[in-house]
Amino acid sequence: MKKYHGAYIKNDREIACLREANRMVANVLDAVGDMVAPGVTTKQFEELARDMCADYKVKPAFLGYCGYPFATCCSVNEQVVHGFPSDRPLEEGDIVSVDMGVVFEGFVGDAARTYPVGRVSDEARRLMRVTEESLYVGIEQARPGNDVYAIGAAIQKHVEAAGLGVVRRFVGHGVGAKMHEKPEVPNFRPASPGLTLHSGMVIAIEPMVTLGTHEVDILDDKWTAVTKDGKWAAHFEHSVAITPDGPKILSISDRGLNRHTIAA
Repeated sequence: MKKYHGAYIKNDREIACLREANRMVANVLDAVGDMVAPGVTTKQFEELARDMCADYKVKPAFLGYCGYPFATCCSVNEQVVHGFPSDRPLEEGDIVSVDMGVVFEGFVGDAARTYPVGRVSDEARRLMRVTEESLYVGIEQARPGNDVYAIGAAIQKHVEAAGLGVVRRFVGHGVGAKMHEKPEVPNFRPASPGLTLHSGMVIAIEPMVTLGTHEVDILDDKWTAVTKDGKWAAHFEHSVAITPDGPKILSISDRGLNRHTIAA
């Protein structure tokens, strides 16, 4: 890997490894989506993810990372990110965000989705839809020559036009041999100029959107982030390669690239 202003430029073999790692992650997220239903626990998602990692003969990327004790992050309702899997049964009308990563031949796949649990409110449906839309709006800006902050500017504009909040404490990031590489990829537009995107970079774009304030608190477990006002949040993420032909989404499952939220 070459370096460009602190960011790693991947070659074709390295991007192929990242694509395979992300395919596995996307397959896990498909399987989780099939399981989501009232009465199911997020601990069951964790068990499924670990079993699938064992079948793939890969390591869960999150397990043990900075001391994190699980293979998945499962965040319910007002939980934004980094929620612990638990024995709490999901209830009709909840939403649950699942973030997952694996390490394949030394390279990290990383993606996330938010799922409805049974029939959800119109408000929750809109939250999920706008969050997923904002992800693709951001991905469209992931092109060589663009300022990396153009991604966040596009996401912020789309989200705030819908009257929703963009979390600022957590951001997207470069991804490769390490889970978090340069550059940071905010979901909002910082005041200063950002790094110019270069072909061969791979970044994880992950808008976290709320029904209210963008401010968050961290629970006593020192991981789970919740909205400060208790309103709900959604989270979608893809790992994306920057190529001369534009952005290429790597986190595509064997079922293909499908939008996952329900229609408005």
